[in-house]
Amino acid sequence: MATLLITHADFLDHDTGYSHPERPDRMRALDKVLAHESYNALERAEAPLRDDVEEAILRVHPIGHLARMKGAGEVAKKRNGGLHLDNDTVMSAGSMEAALRAVGAGLDAVDAVMGGRVANAFCQVRPPGHHAEANRAMGFCLFSNAAIAAHYARARYGADRIAVVDFDVHHGNGTQDIFWSDKDLFYGSTHQMPLFPGSGELSETGVGNIWNAPLREGDAGETFREAFTSRILGPLHNFGPDLIVISAGFDAHKRDPLGGLRLVEADFMWATEALGKAAEQHCHGRIVSMLEGGYDLDALAKSVAVHVRTLMDLGS
Repeated sequence: MATLLITHADFLDHDTGYSHPERPDRMRALDKVLAHESYNALERAEAPLRDDVEEAILRVHPIGHLARMKGAGEVAKKRNGGLHLDNDTVMSAGSMEAALRAVGAGLDAVDAVMGGRVANAFCQVRPPGHHAEANRAMGFCLFSNAAIAAHYARARYGADRIAVVDFDVHHGNGTQDIFWSDKDLFYGSTHQMPLFPGSGELSETGVGNIWNAPLREGDAGETFREAFTSRILGPLHNFGPDLIVISAGFDAHKRDPLGGLRLVEADFMWATEALGKAAEQHCHGRIVSMLEGGYDLDALAKSVAVHVRTLMDLGS
């Protein structure tokens, strides 16, 4: 079966302003690399504005958070952009629609994977999601895209046990916050510490469902792979997921300006292969991968290229 790629031109309309690292050029770099003929076998779809998107969001975020984001979106339209929710998180006239399409991409990916139409899916979306807590937008993120996809899989398909695995250089405090008290939702994260947002200690374990693997500045592939194997893959196998969602951040790359880890493309390929093997063992290969960080355009493009190629190989 094919790998599904979901994206949309409207992600370019989330205008974060001059010099912001989470910028539209990230999408352009990925569009270019994934347009190569070696990716012709991808099934491609546009991220939708779904009728049930608010229902899906409200499984994770309280109605007050959704109302604040909608209100901020309207203010941003009136100002023609430049609305700062905090020092890092910006809304423009096109941000709310982009955020709703990012959520919709995750929902469509779950439909395709859980329905057996494709082997796995990669959602090339922005804004990212893993820093958005239940009641707070932060860290470039408005809604918790991966957590929403996980809860949708549970509600729509009865998937009892869902894992989100996150290899972004920054800890996914939002996903952890949302999953914290639910033993049937697994969150595993490798990330640099100390670094924004300051969470992700080994001692943060939820109800035994949170598995953090903090790394130190300068750590490279060997240390990453050891931590990923012992702190993430082992517990993941014990958990036995019905679906794996990847928070696929590529800012742990050695060239990224926002982190201090030393990963290279081969490390992301290795992690994707390892998660693919776990998915084959536990959930018929079902993986939904959602883009998070990655801010050096060349490193991002090359890393996503190997990640998507590995997903394609897993599904073939």
